[in-house]
Amino acid sequence: MGKLKQAGLVCAGMLGGVLLSLQFSAIADKETRASLPVEELRTFAEVFNAIKQGYVEPVEDKKLITHAISGMLSNLDPHSSYLDADAFKDLQVGTQGEFGGIGIEVGMEDGLVKVVSPIEDTPADRAGVKPGDMIFKIDDTLVKGLTLNEAVKRMRGKPKSQIRLSILRKGETKPLEVTLTREVIKVQSVKSKLLDGGYGYLRITSFQENTGAAVVKHLNDLTKPGPLKGLVLDLRNDPGGLLNSAVGVSAAFLPPDTLVTSTDGRTADAKHRFSASPADYLRGSRDDYLRNLPPQARKVPMVVLVNGGSASASEIVAGALQDHKRALVLGTTTFGKGSVQTVLPLPGNTAIKLTTARYFTPSGRSIQAKGIVPDIVVEESANGSSAQRLREANLDHHLDGSKDGTPPAKETPAKPAAKAAPAKPKSGAPREEADESSELPSRELASPKDYQLTQALNLLKGMQIMQAIQ
Repeated sequence: MGKLKQAGLVCAGMLGGVLLSLQFSAIADKETRASLPVEELRTFAEVFNAIKQGYVEPVEDKKLITHAISGMLSNLDPHSSYLDADAFKDLQVGTQGEFGGIGIEVGMEDGLVKVVSPIEDTPADRAGVKPGDMIFKIDDTLVKGLTLNEAVKRMRGKPKSQIRLSILRKGETKPLEVTLTREVIKVQSVKSKLLDGGYGYLRITSFQENTGAAVVKHLNDLTKPGPLKGLVLDLRNDPGGLLNSAVGVSAAFLPPDTLVTSTDGRTADAKHRFSASPADYLRGSRDDYLRNLPPQARKVPMVVLVNGGSASASEIVAGALQDHKRALVLGTTTFGKGSVQTVLPLPGNTAIKLTTARYFTPSGRSIQAKGIVPDIVVEESANGSSAQRLREANLDHHLDGSKDGTPPAKETPAKPAAKAAPAKPKSGAPREEADESSELPSRELASPKDYQLTQALNLLKGMQIMQAIQ
């Protein structure tokens, strides 16, 4: 598709991939409500009246007002938006980890739907839909001219019903056509595997209401055969999710009451410090799932895997473990989504999703439009290449990372790790051509062909050797 021209709003089409602060408070108190701009509202009324009187076709008042609200929000930043009744319901259902559809997270670019990531073990994933694919037709409807919400609605439907996607893919000379069967998507946000040598692998695909409890269960399963020598926490391509879940996951590996993240905004409610305490990671009066945490969880040597698809809540976890030197972060720089969205319900089962704060790592680093820079930069394949990814800094109207909105001071760019030189063949040995497909990340859980995972395990083994020497 060529180089990135103009990135549209990135949102999780099927899965909430933005950090949500689900505090249902009033939009504005009467005492703090700003005075209304009379002249600007008069101009709005004149435009409204001109459309009602002279537009080529009749337009309902509700539709015009809804579009005005939507435009007002979407032009603030990429993550503020208006949620109609269906979108609000989908958001609530999505954070619980179950929804209907084909299983892709999508954004909009150049008027087409761009696949950010297929959700693991869903119809889209099994059919081979790839990140970066551009959907230009849904069944017989061209995407050009549709909003992202309208396109997403067309891709959703009743389980067992079919949908046909027409796709443009980089490197393919002809459009691809994929027929999928919709199903109820139940996202398993946590997966794990005990690897050879006593090392554990824990993958989090999104941060949902039950993610923290699931992490504890998987850690117990991993440590049941005996103590782990090391743990890899894989947050690659994790678009984020609920803030309290990110705090809970961080709390599983940090000492109690340790600072995980802080937020800063204009209102008193937007200024908060979130720590590894039940008050910050539990919602309501639920039992504290960390009571069942295996003691080794807070001591086992750790490496956190991240890439450009790691966003929002996953960046909070990576930043907290990195700042407290609890784990080494390995991979490529993360997405850079460091803003908090508050969901404010409106009449008629609608809502607005409004950016109300920026969040910061425990040391005060802003993640917004910068991301988490790994301690050790390792590309996605042995030949030093990584997939070209859309990041927060590419989005129109993105916020900068400073607290007061002023441009941040220039920083010295992080020095990337030197690329490893390819191994030379032994004298007399035939030289084999590199199998590029074997170097790319595999869909298999903890695949031996996963180059970044292999490097993370090598790092853990090296740490174990150093500890033994000491």
